[in-house]
Amino acid sequence: MIQSIGYAALSPQSPLAPLRFERRELQPNDVVLEILFCGVCHSDLHVARSEWGPSRYPCVPGHEIVGRVTGVGSAVTKFRAGEMAAVGCMVDSCRSCPSCREGEEQFCDQGAVMTYGGPEKHTGGITYGGYSNNIVVDEAYTLKVPAGMDPAATAPLLCAGITTYSPLRHWKVGPGQVVGVFGLGGLGHMALKLAHAMGAHVVLFTTSPDKEADARRLGADDVVLSRDKAAMKAWRNRLDFIIDTVSAPHDINAALNLLKRDGTLCQVGLPPAPLPVNVFALTGRRRRLAGSFIGGIAETQEMLEFCAQHGIVSDIELIPIQEINAAYERLAKGEVKYRFVIDMASLATNADA
Repeated sequence: MIQSIGYAALSPQSPLAPLRFERRELQPNDVVLEILFCGVCHSDLHVARSEWGPSRYPCVPGHEIVGRVTGVGSAVTKFRAGEMAAVGCMVDSCRSCPSCREGEEQFCDQGAVMTYGGPEKHTGGITYGGYSNNIVVDEAYTLKVPAGMDPAATAPLLCAGITTYSPLRHWKVGPGQVVGVFGLGGLGHMALKLAHAMGAHVVLFTTSPDKEADARRLGADDVVLSRDKAAMKAWRNRLDFIIDTVSAPHDINAALNLLKRDGTLCQVGLPPAPLPVNVFALTGRRRRLAGSFIGGIAETQEMLEFCAQHGIVSDIELIPIQEINAAYERLAKGEVKYRFVIDMASLATNADA
C-alpha cells in the first residue's frame, strides 16, 4: 500500500485534522500524483458535514487536483514521471453503460466513482480526495495539464470550470447569442470567463451592486441588479441561454421570464430545497428548464485545452492546509473571491501527525 497523509473530517461535527491513511498499490493502468494544489469546492464543505445526506468517514475531501506524476503502472501510455497532471470529480465508472461508452461517464448508470467518499474497488474501502500529499488514479480518469498554465489557478477548473463549460458547450453557446449568468461566485465567475471567450454577449445578474466592476473585468458586457424589478423587466424575452449558478433559495421564475422563445435555463447551482416553478413561465414561450452536472473525461480535457488557448484560469486565494477550517467558515458565508486553493506544500509541516 502507498502511505499518505491528508486532512480529514472524522464526523459531521469535527473540524478537519491531519490523518494518515493508505492508498492502493500501483495497478498496471495507474498513475501516482504528488499533489501540488487542490481547490476547495463548496461541495467539500457539504459532504464533510453530511449536509447532502450521510457521508462516509473518515472523509478526505478535494476533487480539484493538480500534481506531478511520480509513478506509472506497467501498462500506462498516457503519462510519464515528471509530467503535470490533474484529477477532477470522478476517478472511475462502469465503463460499459451507454453513458460511459459515449464519453459521458459522469452520468454512469451504475454511478460514477467520486474522487472522495466513493467505493474503492481495489481495496474495498472508500476513495480519499485531494486534501492530501498524493493520489493513485487510473490513467483513463487522469487529465493532462496544458503547458504554461498556472497549476494553482488551474485546479478549480477541474470542478468549477467543467461544471460551467459543459452546459455552455452542450447548448452551443457562441457568437450572436445573449447569455445570462446568475450569481458571481466560484461557478459564476468561471461562467462569465467561458461564455465571453465563446463569443457570446454576457449579462451578469446579481443581488450585489458592488460586484459590477469585478463582473466586467471577468467578461460581463452588462450587469443587472436582480432585485431591481425595472431593470429585470427591461431584459424580459431577450436571453438565448441562462446558466444559473445560485445555490441559495431564489426566484427562478424571474429568470425564466428573461428567456426568448425556445430559450433554455440551465441550473448548475444546488439550492438546498426545491425551487417552485411557475409552469406558465415555461409554456408561454416554449422555454426549457434544464440541469447539468460536471462533464466526461474527454470534455474535461477539451475544457482544459480551451482554457489554455484563451488564457483562462480561476481567480483564487491560496491558503495553507492549516487554514482549511477557517476557509470553510468563510466559504459558508460567501467570503471568498472566488475560489480557495490549498498549497499542499504546507502539508509538510504536519508530517509528524
